[in-house]
Amino acid sequence: NAGVKAAIIGFFLIALLLILWYRLPGLIAVLALSFYTAILLAIFKLLPVTLTSAGIGGFIISLGMAVDANVLIFERMKEEIKKGHSISDGIHDGFKRAWSSVRDSNTSSIITSIILFWLGTPLIKGFALTFGLGVLVSMFSAITVSRIFLFALGIKKSNSLTRFLFSSGFTRT
Repeated sequence: NAGVKAAIIGFFLIALLLILWYRLPGLIAVLALSFYTAILLAIFKLLPVTLTSAGIGGFIISLGMAVDANVLIFERMKEEIKKGHSISDGIHDGFKRAWSSVRDSNTSSIITSIILFWLGTPLIKGFALTFGLGVLVSMFSAITVSRIFLFALGIKKSNSLTRFLFSSGFTRT
C-alpha cells in the first residue's frame, strides 16, 4: 500500500512540475503519461503480473524514464524555438534531435531488464518484467502519444501567446 501511495503522490507531483515548468507541452506530457499508466496497467492485467514491492519499484522507475524522455524532447523543442524556428518546426526538430538519446537510454534499460529477468531471483524477475514493459510502453507514449497530441494542436504561426505556452520555467519569453 505504501508503494502504491508513493507512486500516486509522485505522479501528481511530477504532473504539477511538468505543467509549471513546460506549460502546454507539460500538460501534453501529463496526458501522455496518463495513457502510459493506463496502457501499462492494462498489460499487467492481461499478462497477469502480480505487483510486489519490487514490481511497483520497476513501474515507478519506468515512469521516471517516461518523464525523462518527455523532458529531453521538450528541451530540444525549446532550443529550436529559441533559434527562431516556428513552433511547428520546433516540435518536429525537437523530436528528431531527441530521438537518438531516448532510443539509446531505453535500449540500454531494456537490455538490463532482460539480463535481470534471465539471471535474477523471482523477486528480481518481477522488477525486471515491470521495468522492461514500462520502458517499452514509455517509448511509445513519449515518442508517439506526445507527438500526436502536440501536432494535433495545429499551431502554425508563432505569436506571443504560443511562444509563452512553449517556453519554460517562470520566464516570460
